Amino acid sequence: MRGLKDQVVIVTGGAGGIGSATCKRLAQEGAKVAIFDLDLNKAQALQQELEALGTQALAVACDITQSDAVSTAVAEVEQKLGPITGLVNNAGWDIFKPFVQTEPNEWQKLIQINLVGMLNMHHAVLGGMVARKGGRIVNIASDAARVGSSGEAVYAACKGGLLSFSKTLAREHSRHNITLNVICPGPTETALLAGVTDAAPNPEKLREAFTKAIPLGRLGQPDDLASAISFFLSDDAAFITGQVLSVSGGLTMNG
Repeated sequence: MRGLKDQVVIVTGGAGGIGSATCKRLAQEGAKVAIFDLDLNKAQALQQELEALGTQALAVACDITQSDAVSTAVAEVEQKLGPITGLVNNAGWDIFKPFVQTEPNEWQKLIQINLVGMLNMHHAVLGGMVARKGGRIVNIASDAARVGSSGEAVYAACKGGLLSFSKTLAREHSRHNITLNVICPGPTETALLAGVTDAAPNPEKLREAFTKAIPLGRLGQPDDLASAISFFLSDDAAFITGQVLSVSGGLTMNG
C-alpha cells in the first residue's frame, strides 16, 4: 500500500489478536509501530518480532483510561520514533449479559475502556496532527454499534458513540488533512470471542451459530481486519474520511 513506509503509527491493544496482526502488517509495509498495551511483556515480545522484520517498533505499557498516562506514552513515542502520523484505536473490552443483569460498576468499566480511552487517545494525538496538517486515524468499533447485539447493550452504546464521534471529528479536521474512519468487525477469532464462547454452556454450538450467521461461512481472522486498517492508514485511502466499514463476512450489509 502506498504511503505507509516510515509512518509512525500507534496501535492500542497492540499485543492482542487484531492489534498484533495490524502491527505486523504495518511493519511489513515499512511503518514504525508503537504497541500500546497493558501487558508489557507481550508488547515487548511483539516489538522484537517487528524489529526482526527490519522496522522500528516500541512497546509501551499504557492504560488508555488514564489521561496523564496516555499523554506520557504519546510523548515517549514522539521522542523515540518521531511525530505521530497514524493512530489505531483498537483496545476494547466486553462482557455478555442481558442489560438488566449488569451492574453500574460494569457499565463504568465498559465506558472507561471503550469510550473514555479512545477520547484520551484522540486528545493526546490530534494536536500534533493539526499542527503538522496531516494524519490518519482508524477507530475499531463493532457491528453491534450498527445493528445492536443481544447481551452487549452498554458495549454497543459505547461503540455507537465512537461512530458519531469519528464522523464529527472527520468534519472538524478535514481542513487539516486528517482523515478518520471506522471499522466494524463481526465475530472474529480473538481472545475476546474465545472468552464468550468458552463461558457458554455449549461452546461448540455457539461457535457454530456464529459461523452459520456469516454469509461467507467462516469467522473473521485478525488478518482480515489488519488489511482493512492498513488501507485506511495508507495514501490509497487519502480521499476517504468519515466512513464506516463492516469487516464481517457479510453478517451486516448496511448502506
